Order: sequence, then structure tokens, then C-alpha cells
Amino acid sequence: MSETAAKAHGVPDANRWKALVFIALAQLMVVLDATIVNIALPSAQQDLGISDGNRQWVVTAYALAFGGLLLFGGRIADLWGRKRAFVLGLGGFAAASALGGAATNEAMMFGARALQGVFGALLAPAALSLLAVMFTDAKERAKAFGIYGAIAGGGGAVGLILGGFLTEYLDWRWTFFVNIPFAVVAAAGAYFVIREPEGGRNRSPLDIPGVILSTLGLVALVYGFTRAESDGWSDSLTVGMFVASAVLLLAFVIVESRVKAPLLPLRVVTERNRSGVYLSLGLAIIAMFGLFLFLTYYLQIVKGYSPVRTGFAFLPMIAGMITGSTQIGTRLMTRVAPRLLMGPGFLFAALGMLLLTQMETGSSYAALLLPAMLLLGLGMGTAFMPAMSLSTQGVGPRDAGVASAMVNTSQQVGGAIGTALLNTIAASATTAYVTDHIAGATSRSQQRLVQLEGMVQGYTSAIWFAVGILVVAAGIALTFVNAGRPGSTTVSTTVTGSDVDAVDEAPVPVAAH
Repeated sequence: MSETAAKAHGVPDANRWKALVFIALAQLMVVLDATIVNIALPSAQQDLGISDGNRQWVVTAYALAFGGLLLFGGRIADLWGRKRAFVLGLGGFAAASALGGAATNEAMMFGARALQGVFGALLAPAALSLLAVMFTDAKERAKAFGIYGAIAGGGGAVGLILGGFLTEYLDWRWTFFVNIPFAVVAAAGAYFVIREPEGGRNRSPLDIPGVILSTLGLVALVYGFTRAESDGWSDSLTVGMFVASAVLLLAFVIVESRVKAPLLPLRVVTERNRSGVYLSLGLAIIAMFGLFLFLTYYLQIVKGYSPVRTGFAFLPMIAGMITGSTQIGTRLMTRVAPRLLMGPGFLFAALGMLLLTQMETGSSYAALLLPAMLLLGLGMGTAFMPAMSLSTQGVGPRDAGVASAMVNTSQQVGGAIGTALLNTIAASATTAYVTDHIAGATSRSQQRLVQLEGMVQGYTSAIWFAVGILVVAAGIALTFVNAGRPGSTTVSTTVTGSDVDAVDEAPVPVAAH
């Protein structure tokens, strides 16, 4: 049987496992970039003369472009073909990284970060949708998404280690240049190895009103949360951004329900299992992003760890995520319903968070932080894996890109909300504590101790909210997600045309069709 005929008969691509290596490498690069630059930011700020007021734009420029353009990027992948979008996204990301590493002023840096976001928005949904259409057997799909989920969950913590090493021993510019070899290897491998199944493109004309409304709505939402963190929730521009976002996104939903070829077919998000995944995953990311931020500051400022030592302190969380995703999640995914992995996984992570509410200035890393991180990693890894797989399950190939984009969008928006919301809660609690206790501190060392205790009080107050958010995420996963245990049959990847609606609107969605 020829390769083309094999694809037509649903026979999996012989190179799919090789392809997974390059897809995973690209995903690792995108996830690493989200945290690696944070470690380098103080050094870059000093070198380029970026003011304290403007430094947030190093993070914000990326977040706005990435979060705002994800749906558009997913649709482009469906239109052009995922392999082409994937390779183009990698090339553009590498070029933008080179520009950032060579930046000589703040404008050049902000522009490079925005370009990274643009190409990241093309690359991320293309990577996930390639996995969705290439791995069709239920057991193989579980393994592939286990690896992908471990990288998606643990990559951020790896970025802290790598960022610490590069900043401390080389130069902050290497946190950008390091992306180039990642991108070149992944692009070359993808070009020669990936063979995208035929008949999966969505060649409908582009929904321009949908593109404009979704991009502006998501940009306004992400910027609103970013601004809330620096200027407060009652700031007039912050409130204006939230109002504008609500109006634009509502208009987007109305347009999508009426146009013939929508940017985001509403069948993708109204299906019960996928909506449960998007909601629970977004909430879990809110908790995770806030925690990364607090633990990084706690370890470096309160405990006095170096950037490299801080990175290594996160290793138990990475180990937990990899174990939860590739061992627990992958082994149980074909035996139990996804909600029975997602719900308990989020609750396990909440238990780890609960331990961290006991943090004090003198807390032992081995006695408190280590077990908390292990629990958190195991829980998140176990929950992420079935969530990633289920998010594109039962979606026709022509919608795989935009369904994948929704996963990334829920994570990106969740990250923006988590950083702003939990940081605001922590700052308020810290200010209240210091105001109440500073009068009794007479010496400079006592005042310093009160400030450190205030910081820890702020972190633990915010972590209590994160515990609650994870419990809600578990509740959503257990009630919304009702997909059955995956069978041994293959997931259809040859659905085209009107058959897509039939698959997406099946009365009892299961993980394998």
C-alpha cells in the first residue's frame, strides 16, 4: 500500500514518533520563553536603560501579541496546512529571538518581544493540532499527549533553571539566542519528517470581522489584567479595557453564530467536554502562574537563593509533572474516564498549594516546599495530560488548529489573570501587615524582618485563593467532562465537509470515535 493510500485508509504515519520529537522541542521552546526572560529581565533592564515604568512591556508586548492572535494563528494553520504554519512559525520565532538578543534599546526589545508573540501564536496551535491529527490510536495518543503535557506543564520551571544559568554565567542576551538552535533543529526535523494527513485543511474564506473582533477583544482583556497589576483595578483605563473586551468578545460571538465560515466555529467551544477542559485548564493556570511568581521571589528575596539555585529548587515540581503526565496519566488514560484523572489531579495540586499556605520566613525547604512542589507537580501533570488530549478529541481535522488555539488561549488568558489577580491580593495583604507591625520595629534589622514577614504574609494570602481556584477547577472537570474511557479504536482523522458537524455534535462524546 502506498503512503497516500495508507493515509486514506487511516493507517498511522510511520514517522509519527520522530515527528513528536520535533513538535515537543518546539513546544518546549515556546513554554521556556515564557519564564526564561523573567529571570533575565533585571539585567536586560539595566543594560538597555529601560525605566521601571516601562519594564513590564518586555513581558506585556509578548503576552498581548501571543494571546490576541492565537485564534487567528489556529485558523491560519487550518487554512495553510499545519506543517507549513509550524515551520513558518519556528523561522519567525528564531528571527524575532535574534532581534531581541541583539537589542540596543528598549524600542528594539519591545518590538522583538511582540514579534515573538506573533509567531508564537502561529506555532503553538499548529504544534498541538499536528499531534491531534497524527496520533489516532487511543493508547498511542495517550503516550504522545503525556509527553506533550509534561513539557507544557514543566517547561516553565525548566525556563527558570536555564534562565538562571544563562544570566548568571553568560549574559542575559543568551536567554534570547538560545531559542535559535531549538527553532532550527525543530524546523529542519519537521520539514523532513512530518507528513500531514491529507484532506484536513479548512479552505473556507477567512472571517475578517471575526479576526478583528477576537484579536482586539483578547488584547483588551490581557492588557486589562496586566494594567490592573501595575495601576490597580479601579484605574479608569483598566476598567475601560475590561468593558471594551466584554463588548468586543460578545460581538465576536454574535458574528461567529451568523457567518458562513466562522473563525471559531461555536461547535468547538459549546461541546460539553471541550468547554470543561478550557475552563478548568484556564483556572489551573491562574493558580500555577501566581505560584511561580511568588515562589521565585520567596526563594530569592526571603531565602537569599541565587537565580541558579532558585531554578534547581523547582526541580521536584518538574519531576512531579513528568511523572504525573507520562506515568500516571498515560497509564490510566485508556482505563478510566478523563474526569477521574483531571478532577483528582487538580485536587492533589490544591493539596500541595494548601501546604504552601503554611510558609514562614524561616520555613525549611526540605520539610515544606519539597513535598508541596511534588504534590503540585504530580497533580498538575496527571490532570494536564487528559485535558490536552480531550481538547482536540472528536474535532474534525479542518477545525483542529482553532480547537488547539483555544487551549493556548485559555492558558494565556489564565496566566495574565493569575499574575495580576494574585499579585494584587498579595500586595494588599503585605501592605496591611507592614502597616500594622512596622511601628513596633525600632532598629533597621527589625524593620527589614517586618517587611520580609509582610511579603510572606502576602504570598500565603494569595495562595489561599489559589487553593480555592484549583478546587473550583476540579469541580468543573468532574461535572462538565463526561467523556467515557477511550476505547482501542482509532480517532477519525478523515472527517471532512459536513461530517465535521456530525462528529462534533455527537450526543455522547467519547475520547475515541
